[in-house]
Amino acid sequence: MKIRDVSRCLEEFELLGRAWAKAKGVVDREGVPRFYLRILADLEDYLNELWEDKEGKKKMNKNNAKALSSLRQKLRKYNRDYEGQIAAYRQNPEQSDEDEEKSRRDSEGSGSSSGAEDDAGNFLKRRERDEPRSRYKESESEPESESDEDWGDSASESDSESDEDDGKFTSLASKFLKKDEERRGAERRREEKAKKKLERKSRREEEEEEEEGGEWEKVKGGVPLIKEKPKMFAKGTEITVGLVMKKLNEILQARGKKGTDRAAQIELLQHLVAVAHEHQLGVPLELKIKFNIVASLYDYNPNLAAYMKAELWQRCLGCIEELLELLFAHPEIFVGENVLEESENLSNPEQPFRVRGCVLTLVERMDEEFTKIMQNTDPHSQEYVEHLKDEARVCGIIGRLQRYLQAKGSPEELCRVYLLRVLHTYYKFDYAAARRRQVRPRPQVSPGPQVSPGPQVSPGPQVSPDPQEKEKEDEEKEKQEEEEEEEDSEALMERLCRFVYAKDRTDRIRTCAILCHIYHHALHSRWYRARDLMLMSHLQDNIQHADPPVQILYNRTMVQLGICAFRQGLIKDAHNALLDIQSSGRAKELLGQGLLLRSLQERNAEQEKVEKRRQVPFHMHVNLELLECVYLVAAMLLEIPYMAAHEFDARRRMISKQFHHQLRVGERQPLLGPPESMREHVVAASKAMKTGDWRRCHRFVVNEKMNGKVWDLFPEADQVRAMLVRKIQEESLRTYLFTYSSVYDSISMETLAAMFELDLPTVHGIISKMIINEELMASLDQPTATVMMHRTEPTATQNLALQLAEKLGNLVENNERVLDQRQGAYGGYFRDQKDGGYRKGDGYLRRGGFRQERGNY
Repeated sequence: MKIRDVSRCLEEFELLGRAWAKAKGVVDREGVPRFYLRILADLEDYLNELWEDKEGKKKMNKNNAKALSSLRQKLRKYNRDYEGQIAAYRQNPEQSDEDEEKSRRDSEGSGSSSGAEDDAGNFLKRRERDEPRSRYKESESEPESESDEDWGDSASESDSESDEDDGKFTSLASKFLKKDEERRGAERRREEKAKKKLERKSRREEEEEEEEGGEWEKVKGGVPLIKEKPKMFAKGTEITVGLVMKKLNEILQARGKKGTDRAAQIELLQHLVAVAHEHQLGVPLELKIKFNIVASLYDYNPNLAAYMKAELWQRCLGCIEELLELLFAHPEIFVGENVLEESENLSNPEQPFRVRGCVLTLVERMDEEFTKIMQNTDPHSQEYVEHLKDEARVCGIIGRLQRYLQAKGSPEELCRVYLLRVLHTYYKFDYAAARRRQVRPRPQVSPGPQVSPGPQVSPGPQVSPDPQEKEKEDEEKEKQEEEEEEEDSEALMERLCRFVYAKDRTDRIRTCAILCHIYHHALHSRWYRARDLMLMSHLQDNIQHADPPVQILYNRTMVQLGICAFRQGLIKDAHNALLDIQSSGRAKELLGQGLLLRSLQERNAEQEKVEKRRQVPFHMHVNLELLECVYLVAAMLLEIPYMAAHEFDARRRMISKQFHHQLRVGERQPLLGPPESMREHVVAASKAMKTGDWRRCHRFVVNEKMNGKVWDLFPEADQVRAMLVRKIQEESLRTYLFTYSSVYDSISMETLAAMFELDLPTVHGIISKMIINEELMASLDQPTATVMMHRTEPTATQNLALQLAEKLGNLVENNERVLDQRQGAYGGYFRDQKDGGYRKGDGYLRRGGFRQERGNY
């Protein structure tokens, strides 16, 4: 109250109210204590003064202003029960305290004057401690008059005491020195006082125990040793469906309210389902309660970012499995989220049983909780491995739900559960299928007939099934389960995704299914099927309008496409697929694998929480070092021959800015040692390829360090390494011809084949392609297998002269443009002229019908 911290006053007032409720039994016997009335009266005056102070209210911060209005309302409502007592206290508070002290002394019956004086002194100290130091809404004259009276009383008392003591003490020192008897008496009184205090405390605790009723639990270290079951119904009560439903509604009414113990609510619901099962009240009632148990488990953490603890997670999985078992065992019960509570039938066997609930929604929420658990667990700990083992259990639940909905669900519900199955399958490499493919060639998997969902089951009067028919149904289910187990991931993904393509009415589920299907094709090196599906879907045209999780999935799919193209030896396609992700410098963030430190400053705490919830679990990550290495090696195989071919071209463009940046970093190093990191290995290999030394380039790209970091992580590592050697040889040959063609008159293809360890047809094909594309000015002499060079490339001096002429032409053009803008005309020398005049524009030089691009001869 002194420092005007109203929010803290509100907290203390609530604590005081709780303490008052606990001590209500004692108060009912002994009456309301005076100090409690004093607190209520003073607090009311204090709040009224603050409320009337308009200027002070404006200066208050938001929390205090809010707490002031809340506390004022609560106190006015609370003081209604004590209006008469507070009014009596306000009339004469001082007299009331003296009367109370007098009655207390009479009841204690203390006869000795020393004891009375000591008790009075203690009372005054206690009164001084309890009373606030300042009164509110008092005039300035009252404290002055009171202080004058106090001084007068004390002066008269001291005069009388000095007159009495003058005859007793002969010296001034002996008057203030305590005697031994007085000291011992004071110690005795203190001991008696402490003993009385302990007795009062123990008596108060015993009274509180009697008032609360029941026995205290014996605890050790804060954990109860004996845990009693909560009493749901009184003894002798007949348990019926209506009574259980009434109790269930009572429990659910407290759900979500402030102060509700969520753990106790879950325990009550579990005890209630045990009671329903014990008294055989029917499976529909048990289903109804189990739906609410799972919902209560999900609501245990009110914060969306929080994840389930291990104990609650296991209970949730077990409860959902029990729910599915009941649904499979009792197919006559209709469960749906469209069933109204008024139309539920839980006990009448003459009509079909109907229960409100959606098991698909529970399983989707379970999948979200599993993702949150994996996101918030340290990926390098054993705990992560233990949680990851639960994925098999999650997939089993999704598979059972899929079989249930195939019989009773709608196409929309089937699409949702199929997508859940696809999301748990698309990123896993099927090693068994890969081994079978290596043992024997496998024919093309033709998609079978689409699985049509069963008709919507309308609840009607149920007929008891024939035992033979039931056995046949069980056998069919077992066969279906065996077929699904034998079905490899390729056929499974094909079947599920085709159904989603045909039946889905929402773009989001279809988009996710297409991206997962492409990812799965690319992961298993089916490049052309993955590429065709991506191009036919046209997802790249409007993916920027999708929500962030779908965009992350799209980025992951493009990355996997690029890696697949690299494994197939399609270097240009691989570079194009990885270009957007790698050139941004935010690959980690775009793939949902973490947040960058530099971007943390651009978002607030709430946005950061949202971003963290979008992160992909660690076991689904793409190796970022492998991704960067694939991109840099692909850029090297494209960029180095291009740089050699356009060494003196002023308008030479960069294929990969990131690769050029790594080259510049390597050139700026003052001391060049053996390469250590992956980037240093690629830079060293690029320098070797520039000179046409393919063996040294190969040693830098493929070695023990690079194998351990990158190449051994591929499923077919030996094939990838063999492809790399072949590509390095071919691109080194092209670079060698671009670099040293000006010093050769002719060169034998056999010599080139021996230098680069390539067969003669391969060398012949590479050189022929270069000649056809006008990259190499040469011709082939077939009888002698010789490449005859045509000296059409300009020398270094000629290249410099060409560059100077081009720059001068640009300067003249700019001057003409500035001059013509001032004069209001543009063109002049550069206007088109008749009769084959010169025309300049768009980077080309044209005369008549002849067209020649700058820098190419």
